Amino acid sequence: MAEALELLRESPVFADLPDDQIAWFLSQSREIQIKAGGAYARQGDPADAMFVLLEGEFQWRGQFSGDTVVRDLKAGEVTGVLPFSRMKNYSLTGHVLTDGRVLRFPAWALPELVQRMPELTRRLVGLMSDRIRETTRYEQQRDRLAALGKLSAGLAHELNNPASAAKRAASQLRDLLKRIRDASHELGRHDLSSAQKLQIEQLEASLTQVEGPPPDALAVSDLEDQLDSLLRSHGQNDLWQLAAELARRNFKPELLEQLFATLKPETARAALVRISASIEIAGLLNEIESSTSRISDLVKAIKEYTFMDQSPVQNVDIVKTLENTLTILNYKLKRGITVKRDYQRVPLLVNSFGSELNQVWTNIIDNAIDAMGGKGELRLRTFREDDCVVVEISDNGPGISEEVQPHIFDPFFTTKGVGEGTGLGLDVVQRIVRKHRGSVKVRSVPGDTLFQVRLPVAAEPN
Repeated sequence: MAEALELLRESPVFADLPDDQIAWFLSQSREIQIKAGGAYARQGDPADAMFVLLEGEFQWRGQFSGDTVVRDLKAGEVTGVLPFSRMKNYSLTGHVLTDGRVLRFPAWALPELVQRMPELTRRLVGLMSDRIRETTRYEQQRDRLAALGKLSAGLAHELNNPASAAKRAASQLRDLLKRIRDASHELGRHDLSSAQKLQIEQLEASLTQVEGPPPDALAVSDLEDQLDSLLRSHGQNDLWQLAAELARRNFKPELLEQLFATLKPETARAALVRISASIEIAGLLNEIESSTSRISDLVKAIKEYTFMDQSPVQNVDIVKTLENTLTILNYKLKRGITVKRDYQRVPLLVNSFGSELNQVWTNIIDNAIDAMGGKGELRLRTFREDDCVVVEISDNGPGISEEVQPHIFDPFFTTKGVGEGTGLGLDVVQRIVRKHRGSVKVRSVPGDTLFQVRLPVAAEPN
């Protein structure tokens, strides 16, 4: 035990403590010698001891919240259960990497330790605070990475759809350009009058510039049959695809009759092939424009969501931040969530770290979507009350039980399964809202859960 006493004094935690206190500590402890590869504590076992690592190299290792966690320790460190700790079970396994010696102090003796060794207690409480901060930082980082991963996956999917559509349309354009070039060459071989050229050009222009809602499906089907019969009557038995395209553009049979009346059959055919190709090209160009506009809108929303290239603190339009968040989370909303908005018309400005407020809305809305199982009604409401902007986010999910409600803002509290949640989402919400001098509260009954966030209105500019 004399050797253990000397090793104990080398630990910074025990340095300069009175001899009688250290003697009492040793009298309550048991020295354990462990071979390399052994363990001094095992994950899941009752947390019943504090350990002073006397000699050797050590490591806490195991699965924590779905991740593999490794923490190296060295001789002189104190670990395990500390005074005032609420630890019930060891969350990791304490491995011995080399032959080592450990001093085991039973947890049941900690209350007496607090009375007999106040200075050691103070140091151990500080050590526990450092441990809590380290664990919190790890969980917050993990939570941010998990949230970023989910958002990135969703955004990748949202961007991939319009990008794929634009790529597909561009590929189809190559074939159509060849068709329109061949048809133009064919028309060039015929001796067309100025009036005939004008007739073809005007017909082509009218069909490629058609806008408005698509015609009724039954009407399109009837028109397609009429056009196909008319083409066959003029010897064009292989232009049924052309008939379908012309019908979707509401091409009247009398215009087709007029074309065959003024042009020779082979000339009319070449004109129709070119017109058909022009119609398809116009449609593909519209698709490319729509797809690239969607990509541009998403990129803009991402930049506004993250406040990229903007001042970190500024007057932020609350409604705009909510809408940007909905855009970012659209990949989850479109699966079965109906969004109802009730925004006050007057802009509501809050002096804020904008990207942090978006994190608040993301966490609350994401929880609501999960609570509804991806299908239900999400309601957003904003209004001004005295000197505060009030944001209400509610859903018609199953609600939060009365037993759970008092704990939802507690760090690490979660009702989700292992690996599905860290319990930091609403803790982050509360910390960010308090940082902005605001408040957040929840009201929940089955079928109606409402989070209300109050934030000070930005001061009027002088």
